[in-house]
Amino acid sequence: MDFTPTEEQSALRELAGEIFGDLSTHERLSAAGTRTDPGLWKAICAAGLPAAVEETGLLGLVLALEEQGRTTAQVPFAVSCVYGVLALSAHGSAEQRERLLPALRDGTAVVTGAFPDRGGVRATADGQLSGVVPVVPWLRDATHVLVPDVDRALWLIRLGAPGAEVAPVETTAPWSAGRLTLAGARGERVGGDGSGPGTDADADAYEDVLATARTAFAGLQTGVCAGSLARAVEHTTTREQFGRPLSTNQGVLLRAADAYMDIEAIRVTSYEAAWRRDEGLAFRTHALTAAWWASEAGRRVVHTGQHLHGGLGADLEHPVHRHFLWGRQLDAYLGCGAELLEELGELIAFEQHDERYDEEGVA
Repeated sequence: MDFTPTEEQSALRELAGEIFGDLSTHERLSAAGTRTDPGLWKAICAAGLPAAVEETGLLGLVLALEEQGRTTAQVPFAVSCVYGVLALSAHGSAEQRERLLPALRDGTAVVTGAFPDRGGVRATADGQLSGVVPVVPWLRDATHVLVPDVDRALWLIRLGAPGAEVAPVETTAPWSAGRLTLAGARGERVGGDGSGPGTDADADAYEDVLATARTAFAGLQTGVCAGSLARAVEHTTTREQFGRPLSTNQGVLLRAADAYMDIEAIRVTSYEAAWRRDEGLAFRTHALTAAWWASEAGRRVVHTGQHLHGGLGADLEHPVHRHFLWGRQLDAYLGCGAELLEELGELIAFEQHDERYDEEGVA
């Protein structure tokens, strides 16, 4: 197991850090409000970041998303790479890849995903989808949405087509989210082999996309938390109380140290899950582990970052408050810790049962 980035992955992280650092400033974020920054998105795509993810894999994306999280840059980079570039590269047909990937690489198309499956969408045999998904991140920026049906087949729907309605939804973080209502919208089955939806291949594709998304958003949470802690460190080392920096207080040091350890746990678990996917190894349990750390530890870290700012942390206009909002939004999106642990336990038990069956030939 080696998490050392390749030259290409390191270059992607450095380029992402440079662009996000230069353009995702507090002033621009304040001006954008709850909207996406179109100039930043154009710069990211012009630099080839979405296209590079095809070559650098999930670990490369996780490294780039860390840099986005540090600045809470308001662009649909995560969703379009996970639910578009990586999903279609892995599970789309040759025709779908040839037709759809060029626009995803240059950013003229944006795909988001209605994940995880909540059983709210049903598909007919001829690909008409109906149902409601209450919240889809960056839906208002998307040209397409990847939707799993109750059989966990994956369908790509072009937004704006008949039967697909988008209504704005404001979430904790400004993710340009929306409510998706499908009323007979025509979907394109991703990678369909002609055998009809509900096959093992459909389930495997759904589980892969879901685990990839959990890993990627855990990587995004790493950056959000690291940015929050960096701001807290800067504040406590420059702000004085009773003639000495706040950072010299033992209570402050301990809170910051605990936050640092939490961030490292999120980072290493997301790296491991991403590395395993790129190596073609099983990674669903590792993705759930990363998601649990990102949800549980991420919430602790952004609370710490805000708390260490004292009264400034309560200022809704202060940059650290944006990290708090993003951290809580990612916590909600990834799922609560108890739910993730339950799913992880069930998956481990299922895998162990399968291993015993393979070895012993008995159930």
